[in-house]
Amino acid sequence: MTAELVRGQNHPVSHSRVEVRVSAGTPVLALASAVGDDGRLPGPGAVAHPGARHLPGLQVPEAVARQHRIAVDLDAVGDTVQRVGVLLVLPPGGPARFGEVAASYVAVAGPDGAEIAGYTVTGLEDETAVIALELYRRQGAWKVRAVGQGYAGGLSALLADAGLPAPAAAEVAAAATGLAPSGDITLAALPTGAAPTVPRGLRAPQDTAPGPVPPPVPPDPVPVSGVPYPGTPGPAPAADAPGSPPTISYAHPRRRRSSTEPPEPAPRAAAAPQPGQPPLPVAGDASGWSMEERLYNQVWGMFEDMARTVAAYRSAVEFADSRMDRELDEVLSDPRHRLGGSGNAARDTARARRDELVAQARTVLDRDLAQLTAECEVVEPALPAPYARWDNPVWHGHRTPEEGPLALRLGDLHLPERPALRIPMLVRVPLERGLWIDNGRTGSEAAMTMDTDRLRRAAMDMAVAHAVRLLAAHPADRFSVHVIDAAGAGAASLAPLVRAGVLAAPPAAGAAGVTQTLAGLTRRVDLVQMALRAGAPEDLPPDVDTAEQLLIVHDFPHGFDDRAVTQLRYLADEGSAVGVHLLMVADRDEASAYGPLLDPLWRSLMRLSPVPDNHLADPWVGHAWTFEPDLPPQGSRVLDQALERIAQARRTARP
Repeated sequence: MTAELVRGQNHPVSHSRVEVRVSAGTPVLALASAVGDDGRLPGPGAVAHPGARHLPGLQVPEAVARQHRIAVDLDAVGDTVQRVGVLLVLPPGGPARFGEVAASYVAVAGPDGAEIAGYTVTGLEDETAVIALELYRRQGAWKVRAVGQGYAGGLSALLADAGLPAPAAAEVAAAATGLAPSGDITLAALPTGAAPTVPRGLRAPQDTAPGPVPPPVPPDPVPVSGVPYPGTPGPAPAADAPGSPPTISYAHPRRRRSSTEPPEPAPRAAAAPQPGQPPLPVAGDASGWSMEERLYNQVWGMFEDMARTVAAYRSAVEFADSRMDRELDEVLSDPRHRLGGSGNAARDTARARRDELVAQARTVLDRDLAQLTAECEVVEPALPAPYARWDNPVWHGHRTPEEGPLALRLGDLHLPERPALRIPMLVRVPLERGLWIDNGRTGSEAAMTMDTDRLRRAAMDMAVAHAVRLLAAHPADRFSVHVIDAAGAGAASLAPLVRAGVLAAPPAAGAAGVTQTLAGLTRRVDLVQMALRAGAPEDLPPDVDTAEQLLIVHDFPHGFDDRAVTQLRYLADEGSAVGVHLLMVADRDEASAYGPLLDPLWRSLMRLSPVPDNHLADPWVGHAWTFEPDLPPQGSRVLDQALERIAQARRTARP
């Protein structure tokens, strides 16, 4: 039985050799893309089109047609390929947009010819190119997902959005669409037992660089308001050679240390799944050059899978409701149903059809969420300290690391369809944007029910917990924490940091303390920027601390004048690039006296809440996720123990 997918829904693919069938309402071009975990194209050679039809395991048709058959060998696509996209493009001279023609139907069929899953690409209007569906790797198995993402800008816009530079995207689009229409049915079949070869002059994506190629690091999974975080991390710098001048780099740390060093072997399942059952979850089975990186990518994949499977369920329910409404309208508009009992029977039939569709969608949702729950139960205990909850036993055996972490945990995320299934919210470090812990009550139902003093204390406790996690996750003396607490209202929360002696200086109080702290950090940003631009970091004054810095600002804007506000905005805009990061604990309404002057500051920060709040959106379907902060358990000494180890490591590291 064919699984009829809706946009965002996925379905298992149990065969390695499958056939993608396309039936379009007008002659189209059929293309394929081969990308990594993050969906970014590594280069023009990762797109198979009529001008360059072959990729390992893939071969696309060479002609424009209404129907296409594309044979895919998933065993031959290469280990670096995590997703295979099927693209449909309107050729020049045809209809101007997909909205003018009948919806296309795309299906995946097994070796016996039976269709496994199908998807009708609906909802298109001005688009001229569309990612119809994708085959993607998950926990060592393959699935098919209905995508239906269209682009009014055509193939070049699609490829640019997938990561190709604009000139390369335009070049590939021109090569792909510069063919004359011919024929009606084309077949791209792979020879039995062999993968297609790469044409002369075109290299396969995994051969674009000598030696193994590390998988791309995915973007942070939870941007605010659905806006992805800017920037792409680079490789970590090698350690300075003896006698060489010191270098400063705050680039995102990567686990790949050389082009010849192989990745750590991926873990394997302890036992094979039963026939017909989904693969057994394994912690760290995603791509990556270390267990830490694989776990980060796996958590990101879990987050995406949950977003998309819930989107598919909601879309199915919306479709069922709209169809029932349409059928009920038809019943009410038909005079024959106004007399007798036929109207009631027709209404009951429409509601029964709706309930049947919703039940089918719920069955699929429950299946997918059960698999994600099983995976989360395996992954959560295996997380390293920077990723783990404060109640994870890993914190009791944690020691000062030799290098910085890949990411940090800020809390948990969940959706109303399964509140008990919580996905870790990880953010990459070094932080690419500042954090803002909102201690105000406006716009949050949970905050409105909480006493103001308790809310402010919870926000500051959360900031201290994040600071301790940052310090514990970095080598000794490689991270400094500064605090501005102008009114001294955060003294109770800051007491553990002060008592352990891990702050760079005592918390700054009063207007003078605000001025002095901001002036020192602003000077550091200016000097490091100038030194890096001049290529002479060794010429920095000896009093400049080149370690990464975290500035915690409590109860902003108390104690700030116009100059201090300008300096704070400067640190927020320029600091992260040179290792100065901002964590604000503030109520935006209290800063309204500055008017729109501070709007860019708030927009540049990631807003977090000390109480459960559904203000975060994912970058795929825009769900409103509920954020749960991660705080040490009540009465636990885990924070004090972590601070004791940090202080001891710093005393040992000092000459």
